[in-house]
Amino acid sequence: MGERCCCLSVVMRVLVLQAAWALSGGQVRYSVPEEAKAGTVVGRLAQDLGLEAGEAEARRLRLVAQGRRASVEVSGASGALLVSSRLDREELCGKSAPCALRLEVLLERPLRVFHVQLEVTDINDNAPVFPAARKNLSYRRVSPAGSRFPLEGASDADIGANAQLSYTLSLSEHFSLDLQKTEEDGESLFLVLRKPLDRETIPVHRLVLTASDGGRPSLSGTMELVISVLDVNDNAPQFNQSVYKVQLPENAEHGTLVISLNATDLDEGSNSNVSYSLQMLSPQEGRELFRIDKNSGEIRLTADLDFEDVRLYRLQVDATDKGHPPLSGHCKVVLEVLDVNDNAPEVWVTSLSVPVPEDASLGTVVALLSVSDRDSGENGRVRCWVWPASPFGLEATFAGSYSLVLREALDRERVSEYEVEVRAEDGGAPALRASRGLRVPVSDVNDNAPSFAQAVYTVLARENNAAGAELARLWARDPDEAANGRVSYSVWDGGVAAGGAAGSSSGVGWRPASSYVSVDAESGRVWALQPLDYEELQVLQFEVRAVDAGEPPLSGNATVQLFVLDENDNAPALLPAAGSGPEAGGVAAAEAAAALSGAGWESGTLWAWAAWGAPAGQVVAKIRAVDADSGYNAWLRYELWEPRGKGPFRVGLYSGEVSTARALDEADGPRQRLLIVVRDHGEPARSATATLSVSLLEAAEAALAAGSVSVVAGVSRSAAGVELGPAAASAATNVWLVVAICAVSSLFLLAVVLYGASRWAPRAAVLSAAGPTTLVCASEVGSWSYSQRHSRSLCVADGAAKSDLMVFSPNFPPPPPGPAAKDTQPEPSALLDTVSGNTLLSSLIRIPPFCPSRCAGSAVVQAPFPRPDSDECLTGA
Repeated sequence: MGERCCCLSVVMRVLVLQAAWALSGGQVRYSVPEEAKAGTVVGRLAQDLGLEAGEAEARRLRLVAQGRRASVEVSGASGALLVSSRLDREELCGKSAPCALRLEVLLERPLRVFHVQLEVTDINDNAPVFPAARKNLSYRRVSPAGSRFPLEGASDADIGANAQLSYTLSLSEHFSLDLQKTEEDGESLFLVLRKPLDRETIPVHRLVLTASDGGRPSLSGTMELVISVLDVNDNAPQFNQSVYKVQLPENAEHGTLVISLNATDLDEGSNSNVSYSLQMLSPQEGRELFRIDKNSGEIRLTADLDFEDVRLYRLQVDATDKGHPPLSGHCKVVLEVLDVNDNAPEVWVTSLSVPVPEDASLGTVVALLSVSDRDSGENGRVRCWVWPASPFGLEATFAGSYSLVLREALDRERVSEYEVEVRAEDGGAPALRASRGLRVPVSDVNDNAPSFAQAVYTVLARENNAAGAELARLWARDPDEAANGRVSYSVWDGGVAAGGAAGSSSGVGWRPASSYVSVDAESGRVWALQPLDYEELQVLQFEVRAVDAGEPPLSGNATVQLFVLDENDNAPALLPAAGSGPEAGGVAAAEAAAALSGAGWESGTLWAWAAWGAPAGQVVAKIRAVDADSGYNAWLRYELWEPRGKGPFRVGLYSGEVSTARALDEADGPRQRLLIVVRDHGEPARSATATLSVSLLEAAEAALAAGSVSVVAGVSRSAAGVELGPAAASAATNVWLVVAICAVSSLFLLAVVLYGASRWAPRAAVLSAAGPTTLVCASEVGSWSYSQRHSRSLCVADGAAKSDLMVFSPNFPPPPPGPAAKDTQPEPSALLDTVSGNTLLSSLIRIPPFCPSRCAGSAVVQAPFPRPDSDECLTGA
């Protein structure tokens, strides 16, 4: 042990640091003896690489081993290359000389790679070893002096001078050693008979064979030779050749015949029967690879050959006869293993710098790779490429080393991650391939501004909405990720003139849009800050700005047009009769006076009369009502609530005319009481109730009452809101029939003109310039456009003029899922009528169809309120 420590110290003192750069390869070379202690300094790596003090740790100088444990490491503090674990040259390289380990050293900021070659030098730490501690030999008594018998030599795991063996034999007058060395056969050891043996004198000779290596200090191993002296059988088997050379490919299958040997024996009988045995000369690990048939001499393969592990095997075959004593003949078999392309290339990723920013410059190193192939010659020559086509490419930096670099600009929004495959192919036939997949994510930079899907959004909101109600939801898309794609919203610009409708100049001041609406900074939801009033505000236009959280921040804008829609917040109201006429009548002057005084109105009962015998369809009275709302909410219908069933009277669904359902007779009684309900089409619908009392009279009484009632008919109608039945006088009836026919003809001509104007008009238009612009929409029941002025020109009623509700079919994508809107009553296919004094207008005019595409002037955001099932649009100002 002391001698070994002394040897180590001597070797450490003579350790030569080879730290100069090789002019041809750019490598740093060091050498270290095997079995060096952990912590031993191999070389000042940081200093040899030209790094300043502390730079090795700052730039993360580290070591990357290729394929096997290197047993060395780089000190982070000093940058020195140190021994980290036991170094055994025989384990690392076997009998190969020199034993050079190839290492890669990485240096970051910027990323660089250096190649270091570490040579592990041999020390004499392995003693010679014989195949067996004892060997039995037999010599026949008549063997002449000079006879030679081969011996198995010892093996030493060391190399060089430490493996140079010399042999000595214990003192003997009969035997000596002969060591022969040739280039083809290597070393051959023979035991030489110097003096004939005398079995009667010494039957058994015991000798000690010692093998010593050339190390300092020298190590040795011994084997005992037991030599038995025999007589009789005097001819040993002989082979045709002393050395046989064989070649086998490394992919030879089990059972393959290596060689068939034949030895001849000149003796006869049992002395000429030969049996064969096999002994491994080198390497000793190959004993299990071969098997010999003891009778035929055939040597066959029993395990796999590997050219990369062992390229040459030396076998010794002994042929022994069956004489007494048995004699043996010997020969050598040298087996050369031929290389085949049985090893695919190997690809190792030694460093990977991900993710790669999308604005990285061309030539940026993404990864370092090492490629190797254990085969030799063309089978070990490897070419590499990147598949599939990508912005990355390979650059060779050293033999077997490549850099994956960026060759094209990246765009994370187009491709956020690349699956790169580095493929390697050797030059064998057939060629073998290997691949290594790399996942290269691309990191984001803020290079995209938020953008809305539309430049202009149209939002519909009903009046009387609750403060804090959601009006719409805007969304701006930013393809960036994380903070670069996190968008915040705000109301940027816009407002309305206070005290008047949007767009008017009658206001007393300007109110910003932020006083009406607010935008949630995270979700983009537009909230109402206060209830909206259609009479105060019809249109509010403002800008919404979307800003991302990147550095620097980027932004985008969108215009929002908020249209306030009318709500059904007014119930129908009964109106007085319009003017007087001969068709009006009453039951008596007393009843008319009572109605005038208000007694009949206060009690909720309206009065009318009819004559017995009046035919079916005769108008008795007309209920007139108006709704302060607009559009759908102001479309009224009349229903007879009581009496139900087959009564003598009926009421027009949309005209409000009370007429006889059949001929009247005395069985109907002197008076009929009718309960009429007036409903609008709003959601929910609102209604009013009128009670009509119809007195049934004789025809003569009706004629006498016509004149007396005409005086107070106007007052009665004004108080009770009822138009009485037609007069009995035929003259008055004829006059009103002529007036009615003229009115119908005029309205028919007007309807034809309106139809032609709407049919062939190039785009939506306003029939009058007095009010704001009105959108023309299409539906099942027709298309029309109203303005306040046009409505006044057609209205002959006494009631106040009113605006119609604008209903749009939005083209904006529906809002996020929420409570389902309650379906409203479908709009009937009959005429959509806004109640006016002239009932003929609503019953005769049918608006022609209009192209729905002309309503699509801008995008519309549907506000979260119920909408009708049909696609009708009521528009107006």
